[in-house]
Amino acid sequence: MAEERPQVQQPQSVAELMSIREVESIGLPDGDVGEGLRFKTNRGDFDAILHRATDAGQAVVWVCGARGGFGGPGPGTYARMAEQFAGNGITSLRLDYRSANDVFECALDLLAGVAYLKGTGHQPVVVVGHSFGGAVVIAAGANSSHIKGVVALSTQTHGAAMAGQLAPRRLLVVHGKADTRLPYSCGQQVYDWAKDPKELVLYDGAEHRLEECRDDLESLLGRWIPETLAADIGPASESTR
Repeated sequence: MAEERPQVQQPQSVAELMSIREVESIGLPDGDVGEGLRFKTNRGDFDAILHRATDAGQAVVWVCGARGGFGGPGPGTYARMAEQFAGNGITSLRLDYRSANDVFECALDLLAGVAYLKGTGHQPVVVVGHSFGGAVVIAAGANSSHIKGVVALSTQTHGAAMAGQLAPRRLLVVHGKADTRLPYSCGQQVYDWAKDPKELVLYDGAEHRLEECRDDLESLLGRWIPETLAADIGPASESTR
């Protein structure tokens, strides 16, 4: 009689782990601009702000640090860039988290946002994350064929080791050399883990929120993101789809 072998449970796909059940309109935080959205998923709800560009096929998703929210670095860089891009034909989705400070759950939130943009006809996107969000966008980028570029601003290293699996997606790492919360060696380490194509930009005198280099940073993002969205990026390996 043949020995019965134990069944090996196959890992769940991202779509099985988290699916969007409904997206509804909500109000915006005071003083903010865009279109408020609430994503209702099988794992709970999270909110986002959509900056819709007319007839846009290109899009960017922005996420913040360990506390979540919509602020980002700068302050105000995300909102300004989203409005600028909307005027140039690029949609933006600024996304909050269900469970802040949990890289796995936050990456699922981000992947749900990417799936929403794919479902609304957008081509592969660029994802941008600040601080803790740097690890989130790297984890998501390594697990989605609908992400073609990853931007990690003032990133932590915890949860970011999948940077080595991002290629052939483009990676931009930005860090302030005066960062006292997460030293710029964190950005250097993430850059070293990654394979080409990759770019590292270090700003002298810039702290964690990158306020001191805001104009230069926004100029960099205003160039790098459209270039990446327009670039022909090769297919990802099957293991990251």
